[in-house]
Amino acid sequence: MILTYHEGACIRASAGDTTLVFGPVSKKSKNFKPVNFGADVAFVSLNHPDMNGAGEAARGERQPFLIYGPGEYEVSAKGGSASGGKDSVTASGFAAGSTYGGDPLTNTIYSVKFDGLSVLYLGALVEADLPREVLEMDSPDVLIIPVGGAGTLGPAEAGKLAVKLEAKIIIPVLFDDKSLKQFLKEAGAEGVKPTDKLTIKPRDVAEKQSEVVVLTS
Repeated sequence: MILTYHEGACIRASAGDTTLVFGPVSKKSKNFKPVNFGADVAFVSLNHPDMNGAGEAARGERQPFLIYGPGEYEVSAKGGSASGGKDSVTASGFAAGSTYGGDPLTNTIYSVKFDGLSVLYLGALVEADLPREVLEMDSPDVLIIPVGGAGTLGPAEAGKLAVKLEAKIIIPVLFDDKSLKQFLKEAGAEGVKPTDKLTIKPRDVAEKQSEVVVLTS
């Protein structure tokens, strides 16, 4: 799996011919650049232009299968329904809260199995009190967590929650320079150097514990 960051809360995850996008930025966003790549599956956590631009992830015949809200999902690499197999993507969505943009909104947390790895995407989560079902899951291989405050988790809250979830790899999103610096201090990862992408395989994460990876956009 190859992970790259595209501003805001937008993360692209690719493996083989399959691409997922989490929190795609809409062209209506006033804060971030819209998505500029095609995806097979789009996970929308929040009904806000900064994170609901699934339409921008369409390229020609490549129309993303939209996952929007709580529920159980299984889709194929081509975006259609799937019944399992190597190229399928399975996901569970759980309702949580956010005040991103200033108003109370429903934020969906996604737990996704893709390319032999588990990804927990928290979207624009504002409360560290997660749904029971999420807390009872196995520790995620990759945790994508907001750390910048402003209607989402702040650096200190995000740091504590990341430890609680015992994620193997932690990727912060929705940050500015100040909040990222504080989060890295909270996580004991002040020496981490940003990278343009993260390439991982299941065997790579076996011995990792709370390793922070900062992706540049």
